[in-house]
Amino acid sequence: MKVLFAAAECAPLAKVGGMADVVGSLPLALAEAGIDVRIILPYYGFLGDLPKSEQPVWTGGAMFQQVEIYEARLPDSDIPLYLVGHPAFANERIYGFEDEAWRFTLFSRTVAEFLWRGGWDPQVLHCHDWHTGLLPLWMRAMPVMTVFTIHNLAYQGPPLPYFRAFVDVPYDTGAWNPMVAGIIHSDAITAVSPTYAREICTPEYGERLDGLLRGQGNRLVGILNGINTKALDPATDKHLTVNYDTTSLDRRVENKLALQREFGFEVSADRFLVGIVSRLVDQKGFDLLAPLWDTWMHTSGAQLVVLGSGDPFYEFLFRSAAERYPDRIKAVLSYNVPIAQRIYGGADLFLMPSRFEPCGIGQMIALRYGAVPLVRQTGGLADTVLFHNPIAEAGNGFLFDRYDPAALLAMLYRAEEAFRYQDYWRRLQLRGMEADLSWRASARQYTDLYKSLIARLG
Repeated sequence: MKVLFAAAECAPLAKVGGMADVVGSLPLALAEAGIDVRIILPYYGFLGDLPKSEQPVWTGGAMFQQVEIYEARLPDSDIPLYLVGHPAFANERIYGFEDEAWRFTLFSRTVAEFLWRGGWDPQVLHCHDWHTGLLPLWMRAMPVMTVFTIHNLAYQGPPLPYFRAFVDVPYDTGAWNPMVAGIIHSDAITAVSPTYAREICTPEYGERLDGLLRGQGNRLVGILNGINTKALDPATDKHLTVNYDTTSLDRRVENKLALQREFGFEVSADRFLVGIVSRLVDQKGFDLLAPLWDTWMHTSGAQLVVLGSGDPFYEFLFRSAAERYPDRIKAVLSYNVPIAQRIYGGADLFLMPSRFEPCGIGQMIALRYGAVPLVRQTGGLADTVLFHNPIAEAGNGFLFDRYDPAALLAMLYRAEEAFRYQDYWRRLQLRGMEADLSWRASARQYTDLYKSLIARLG
């Protein structure tokens, strides 16, 4: 079985959101199952140090541009990685430029030309989000089955008339943007969690595509993401002060104390330490915290450390809170992998109050590292976090349903109260750490999906 992943991101090379983790991790699990899986990615300027073939493995034209494809390897693996080279990708950022849609269309068209001209002949082309949404349309006449994965329905790309100015987009597509084109013309559609697959079929979460998605029937399935449990392992993580696992969980407190010292907090194992690692955008639900600072800080003993960047409003929200409560709240308004890992490995509670969350990676890393998650009951958060029931000794975290500051505050109080009972809290941490968060189950589901599609090729 031969599968090609086409995407704008791939961890650890080019990462902005959860798509990168999927594209960088799922192929590893598929390869272990014996699948010939490869990845194609734009050759971004910041990838210049990545070892690659000296000469292009394929040269051709796309959208009246000369493009080259080099071959490399996904780091720490034998998975082939194709890099689409063109000056348009030489920038130091992935998104955010005025020519963003043109750049990703050039990337997608190059992938199509690469397959049309015999660069490689996969049986399945697995496309990710709107950046590759036109590929299933262009593959209609090819003996290639296409899978289109929706990572975040909120981002759908420009209207199709924009693309017709520089690339062939037939008028019989039935689509009005590249996200819709991917949905309509792919052979199968996946969402990154079962709950999100159901939610996007409703007006509340469907981003005006709920009717279209309801009409897809069993073509749309939700397959829960996993995480790379080999790379994300508290027993070996070099960024932690002290390594630990389920048999040595008592050692974890040293990471908490080190984190408190690092950020100038009172150093005490008894203080409730809350961590946030996130993009600071509307989706993540941090507007719920805006009216809570005074009440929460004055009626609890919690400490809060925040790591992330994004929307200026949310950066201001956390910066001002840190200035108001400098001994209780610290905000690092950037992304820093070592600090992120220290938060996962030292915080008591991991806060993720998302307005919506297709899958979410942060809560799974937190579970893996023994930071108990507090999340809103939506999307993949609802599929991975189960409510703590101390009487039944069940659950691995805390959830609230109503998108309301009072609902979040009540759950923060409940989590801090649960923290007082350390024996129960330790068992709560262990249930999270012992969960199977790997890609194995998801890889089996994707393998079954690929096989069913290939069988239709005849």
